[in-house]
Amino acid sequence: MSSVLDPLGARYAYWLGLPAEDTSDTSDELPEEVRAMPVILRIERAEPPRRTPLLEAAAAAALAVCLDERAEPGGEWAEPVHAWLDNRIRKVARRARGAHWAAVQDLPGITVEIDGAEARALVPGLVAEAPKEVSRLQISGSELPPDEPGPIPDGVPLLLLNPHAPMTVGKAAAQVGHATMILAALLDDAALSRWAAQGYRSAVRTASVARWKELHPGDDPEGAWRRDRVVAVRDAGFTEVDPGTITVLAQWEPEQALS
Repeated sequence: MSSVLDPLGARYAYWLGLPAEDTSDTSDELPEEVRAMPVILRIERAEPPRRTPLLEAAAAAALAVCLDERAEPGGEWAEPVHAWLDNRIRKVARRARGAHWAAVQDLPGITVEIDGAEARALVPGLVAEAPKEVSRLQISGSELPPDEPGPIPDGVPLLLLNPHAPMTVGKAAAQVGHATMILAALLDDAALSRWAAQGYRSAVRTASVARWKELHPGDDPEGAWRRDRVVAVRDAGFTEVDPGTITVLAQWEPEQALS
């Protein structure tokens, strides 16, 4: 298991067990101390990407930053990554195109391209100190239509979006990034190494109502992981969804196709 993600793994079951209203309680933090990972989505005006590969790229990029050797103790990213992981795990997805997309390539982070779609996760930092290349990018205003992603590839984890909670592409990008991080926090070294060799690829799909009900961990997150290799992402509900909403279910070894 990655030592970098240990704090996240340790808090996983606790976070799922909180009352919904407590997930959005920020009374214990100061605004100037809020940290977030910017996730930049490349959405060109003339040729926008397909929604599913863009989400898959965002999910891989967010995890890749956390597990990069530069985030290990003594690395140049270690301090900001560890400070972020020791608090609330916030991500802010922003869209970029043209020169603005080119500009963020010079900031510390990792870009992932999947089927022509590109996302760049940046090293997390204080929101109040975001560089102008990031702060000038819009958070909302662009949406991508649903696409037909095709069969689920073999050998990659499955990230299932909540069929009861539609999300914009920006919101969904942040949530699938949370999902890959939680999943990685619970894996052993051998499994994590196999995933790293695949570039942390995953398959993002919207679950059927029946499949969502079947895999939902309910009040037994440890059992869901032990039985089905499933983890859940629970959102604080600051945007788009209600506090405490489960936004994504991530399954490490899906044994059957999405139904």
